Amino acid sequence: MSDRVNFDIKDNVAEVRLNRAEKHNALDHKMFEAIIRIGDQIAHDDSIRAVILHGAGESFCAGIDLSMFAGEGMASDFLKRMKRREGSLANYYQSAAYIWREIPVPVIAVLQGAVYGGGLQIALGADIRYAAEDIKLSIMEIKWGIIPDMALTTSLPYLMSVDKAIELAVTADILNASEALDKGLITAIKGRPLKQARVLAKGIANRSPDAIRSIKRLFYETWHKNDEVSLALEAKLQMQVMAGENQMEAVKSSLSKTKPNFSNSKL
Repeated sequence: MSDRVNFDIKDNVAEVRLNRAEKHNALDHKMFEAIIRIGDQIAHDDSIRAVILHGAGESFCAGIDLSMFAGEGMASDFLKRMKRREGSLANYYQSAAYIWREIPVPVIAVLQGAVYGGGLQIALGADIRYAAEDIKLSIMEIKWGIIPDMALTTSLPYLMSVDKAIELAVTADILNASEALDKGLITAIKGRPLKQARVLAKGIANRSPDAIRSIKRLFYETWHKNDEVSLALEAKLQMQVMAGENQMEAVKSSLSKTKPNFSNSKL
């Protein structure tokens, strides 16, 4: 637990809440550290089958706290933090967004209010994004004379063409919910996004965790690959899934219309 981020697990679903409402959940070093620490914990907890990521207060995350650009904020250990973290492809700053990709189960981001800059990049690190009608979304880094560098290039190519991405990055245009949906940056606009995310997460938690984890891995590892790579990974993962006891439990519970009793996945 951290004063910057709340974390709870219930019925195999982890809920992570950015908890700096008075600052619209702006990202300072304490927030980065808490997000990375909790993300690592979730990634190594086999009991977790789905994750919900949301923000306290009026906004999901308004981006970098401007104090990070001055004084101790950026100068201290900046070069060290730009190097890869041990056991990850991502550095310290990238990890706040990329850690959600490293988690082997689906991550659902719930968005409201401001979703700017680093906040947007964290949201795009999730697998599914449910948004309230009041969201305002922007790749805003150009406003401060910098580039988006929190793993945006690992998420945006799955969602939009390069011309549209460049246009957003160089203009810092602020999109409303319908514009964000039209550009593919959110999954759906929901009247009660947190409630509906919880319904989705509960449903995921009641599916075979072997299959759920393998679906996430399959899609991310094949989406921009050739047919040879894609077909081979489909076959490899399917053999692993069907060799496990959770697949038989899924069949048995579906036929008997009873609640499944799945084991924690090791895939």
